[in-house]
Amino acid sequence: MREWLDAARTRIAAGVAEEVAVYELTQEDVEGLLELARVAAHESGDRTNAPLVSYLVGLAHGRHPERTLRELIEPVIGPQGGG
Repeated sequence: MREWLDAARTRIAAGVAEEVAVYELTQEDVEGLLELARVAAHESGDRTNAPLVSYLVGLAHGRHPERTLRELIEPVIGPQGGG
């Protein structure tokens, strides 16, 4: 999985002419996003909500880079996950 993700990250960075390091995910980012996707898929009853809410969090992060991903994810899943 990580190899594919790293290759995708490299292609995204190249596509927007930015340094690949800008798109590095920390372990905390990965865990938070996976928890977000899990909650979105299971609590909503529709797996397609997982990538869509992840995209919305990404938009929010792009517009508010001073906020951490965790700060943006928490209102969706709650402090411990699971709503």
